[in-house]
Amino acid sequence: MSQVLHTPPPTTADTPRATPAPAPAPAETPAQLAERYGLSVSGARPSLGAYVRQLWARRHFITAFATAKLTAQYSQAKLGQVWQIANPLLNAAVYYLIFGLLMGTKKGVPDYVPFLVTGVFVWTFTQSSIMAGTRAISGSLGLVRALHFPRASLPLSFCLQQLQQLLFSMAALVVILLAFGVPVAASWLLIVPALTLQFVFNAGVAMVMARIGAKTPDISQLMPFVLRTWMYASGVMFSMDHILADRDMPAFVHLLLELNPAAVYIDLMRFALIDSFHAGQLPSHVWAIAAGWALVAGVGGFIYFWKAEETYGRG
Repeated sequence: MSQVLHTPPPTTADTPRATPAPAPAPAETPAQLAERYGLSVSGARPSLGAYVRQLWARRHFITAFATAKLTAQYSQAKLGQVWQIANPLLNAAVYYLIFGLLMGTKKGVPDYVPFLVTGVFVWTFTQSSIMAGTRAISGSLGLVRALHFPRASLPLSFCLQQLQQLLFSMAALVVILLAFGVPVAASWLLIVPALTLQFVFNAGVAMVMARIGAKTPDISQLMPFVLRTWMYASGVMFSMDHILADRDMPAFVHLLLELNPAAVYIDLMRFALIDSFHAGQLPSHVWAIAAGWALVAGVGGFIYFWKAEETYGRG
């Protein structure tokens, strides 16, 4: 009978230890990989200072874009650029017929025609700037998605276009003033600071509306009704002093109407151009109010627009 010898199993001390595998290195996050290779997010919002510098570097583009839009605006019309002056004049004629003659708002208002035309031209500047700003991003998606540039260039260029439009119209306004016996005066120089403050205000509001319009394009359908209501509260076709004189209105309503920025800029232009529109018809501290509105709207609107810089044209 054969005997099988069994080798006893090796003890733990005799078993060679296996070298443990090294732990896998933790995977890098996308942000760490981007930082290692110097990558950045496409269209990322720059700092506020860098954004201002980018805008300044593209100032020639903003000016050229505004001029091109203004030139192309009536390129298909037979009268061409004549409509730049004819449109506000026709609006003024309609308002004169309805408000001046039929409703009698010209009574008690000296130099009513220069008063009305000045109001219509200045109001049109604000109205057109805001409406153009509302569609600045949503109406230029092809440009926004194709090229990289600071998006604030668009509402700024549209506001500059409307300023150029107003300056063309001012030629007709001067003729009307002289035709109705309004003399040239040193106060006409006040046009420059008044229009500068109004432009800053318009640009700020346009940038606010551009951001809202980029997210909610339907806002452009609502804005004409809002702007029409604002126009009636701004004394474009009538003197607010005469309208409110016989009405018992709460004090805060009078205050709101006095602080209405559109009315402030219209009154400043009337004071500058029409000698019969005297300082007593202006609200107290009118230049401070005008500068305050320009500062609040201009700076606030710019920062509000810049905050959403990386979202424009996406989605």
